[in-house]
Amino acid sequence: MTQDLLPITRIPRTGLPAHAIVVGDPARAAAVAALLDGAEEVSYHREYRVFSGSWKGLPVVVASHGVGGPGAILLFQELADAGVRVLLRFGTAGAMKPGIADGDLVIAEAAVRDDGVTQQLLPPEYPAVSSPEAVFALQRAARAADAPHHRGVVWTRAAFQPGLLPLFSYAGAGLAAIEMELSALLVTASLRGLVAGGVLVVDGANADELVDDEGTSVYDPHRDVVAAGVEKGAVVSLEALRLLAEEYGL
Repeated sequence: MTQDLLPITRIPRTGLPAHAIVVGDPARAAAVAALLDGAEEVSYHREYRVFSGSWKGLPVVVASHGVGGPGAILLFQELADAGVRVLLRFGTAGAMKPGIADGDLVIAEAAVRDDGVTQQLLPPEYPAVSSPEAVFALQRAARAADAPHHRGVVWTRAAFQPGLLPLFSYAGAGLAAIEMELSALLVTASLRGLVAGGVLVVDGANADELVDDEGTSVYDPHRDVVAAGVEKGAVVSLEALRLLAEEYGL
């Protein structure tokens, strides 16, 4: 019955697991779900593709939110309405400082709220911070997977392509990476009392002084080094959920 489904994502109002991985691409949601035992597609409406299954005995949700904070926050809010209590974003990002290579993971400690949506919900002084347990669990999982990783603050920015305004207004601020949705998740989690964090696979360099291994600034997220990082990142994300449930009791 339609009244048993939430209006935007069309996910069930009840019955979903409490732990979730959220990704941008519906195809990536399917790829992560393929790692689960007993994976089933729950719904697929607009950009919101949702699966359920289990990872090493832990029931989990894997869901896609599309590109950009305004659409993504609708998924985060409806997952919370449906009973999800732990959410980890697994996405891609551009490196913003030297020493972070293509295919590396960036574990977000916090995010700059330039997402285009939370500014309309809360004053800009309100922080977008990851749950400490999520940061620690992701770091432990990355170490166990032997995945190159870094911790730091990321810049969530609504615009993907540069415009007339300078892109790197945060140059020199020590930001690790730039992406498009994480701060919307972290703010939603803080408002709802949820546990949340994010791990991002670097798919290119996004600072003027950085270049990729091929010596070009052309953006290409489809290279083998990125695909290898995505494969490791999927396992790291799922394993971090397990750690949060079994080791931290969340």
